[in-house]
Amino acid sequence: MSIRFAAQARRGLVALTVSTGLALGVAACGGGGGDDAKKPETSASSSKSDGSKPSAQEGQSDEPLAELKGPNGLLLQITAATRDSGGFVTVSGNLKNDSGSKAVIPSNLSGNETEIIKNGSSLGGATLVDSKGKKRYYVLRDTDGRPLTTTGLPTLKPGETLPVFMQFPSPPTTASEVNFQLPGFPTATIQISG
Repeated sequence: MSIRFAAQARRGLVALTVSTGLALGVAACGGGGGDDAKKPETSASSSKSDGSKPSAQEGQSDEPLAELKGPNGLLLQITAATRDSGGFVTVSGNLKNDSGSKAVIPSNLSGNETEIIKNGSSLGGATLVDSKGKKRYYVLRDTDGRPLTTTGLPTLKPGETLPVFMQFPSPPTTASEVNFQLPGFPTATIQISG
């Protein structure tokens, strides 16, 4: 096994979560590259943004599922909540600075779990709530405790938009409507597709 292969294998993401006695595993490959700390991480299942709008094939639509106004002039537009056959749900959208001044991303968006906080700024505090099933689903993590969500959130200039994603264990297929929660933002009811 070469050193390069071993380094890339260590970057592979494997997450395991336990919800009411059921174990659920999700695997995704992380890309290689030397400047990972400089850019927010993106989903392995999402294409890298080049400034163009995602295609409809990626589960995105022109009309957001929800728009949530948060602290510091931040606006979170949820554009998709897609169930994957691998047993997880990816919630994606855009975080926009809707104010006239720089917006510092609040640290509470990472949540309050020590394991997630030690990995830097993220959207790790997000949850999905299945009210009918009475279950809360937390952002998935890899084996090193890193949340499977956009990380390394920068300060946003006025009008600047950042594509974001969060991956959760999938609620049962009967739960197509869930409540999305992120600290500092109001709760939104969203529809899961797929």
